Amino acid sequence: MPSDVPAARNALRMLRVLAERTAPVPASTLARQLGVPRSSLYQLARAMMDEGFLVHYPEERAYGLSALVTEIGAGMLQTERLRRLAHPLLERLVGETAIPLAAHLVVLTGAEVTYVDRLSAPRAPTTVSSIGVRLPAHLTATGRSALAAMPREQVRALYPHRDALYRRTGPGPSTLPELDELLRTARDRGWAEEDGDITGGYSSVASAVLDRKEYPIAAVGVTFRTGPDDAARAELGAAVALAAATLTGRLAGR
Repeated sequence: MPSDVPAARNALRMLRVLAERTAPVPASTLARQLGVPRSSLYQLARAMMDEGFLVHYPEERAYGLSALVTEIGAGMLQTERLRRLAHPLLERLVGETAIPLAAHLVVLTGAEVTYVDRLSAPRAPTTVSSIGVRLPAHLTATGRSALAAMPREQVRALYPHRDALYRRTGPGPSTLPELDELLRTARDRGWAEEDGDITGGYSSVASAVLDRKEYPIAAVGVTFRTGPDDAARAELGAAVALAAATLTGRLAGR
């Protein structure tokens, strides 16, 4: 038997009713369509306004969807578009590289990266980078590549505490100056790296994907067992940089 949570069900029904209308809907109409007392409707609307999903039109005694709902939908569409454009590039990275590796696509959200696609070669390392996982940007190669493509002021805004950067396993930058040095290196060569900052014994290289305004919105990376020499690692860095540049071009329609 399906579970029934009346408040959650009514909130979802209200979103559906409002999404079907182009104009704000009066409270009386909402109460009637949801089959709830007016007082309950007001309590539900207030909670949804507090969470940012509704806006109130006092002169009309009506409610409408907020911009947050549109942003969520647009964000999902953008992520799906990114994933579809990037997936063949991840397949190429996995198929054309002799080293067993996992290739992944992340999107940048504030000071975190969220994994939205992943492909693994046979005998590739098992990593924490499953789809939906979120990790601190400054500890991952994908996050560092995106941060390196940002204006310095934006990085400062994301990390206001200069001497208190989170570390997962021990390695990794603990202060903003240490992070600055890693970003400077990534910026100079076009790709970032990390060695054991997320999982001991594993390394990653990555490169940022840019939007039309040349702002980093995603990154392509690969993870492999620590061991390849500098030349092999540079070859992997060049491969992910090419994949990221290709995805950047696809997003721009080139």
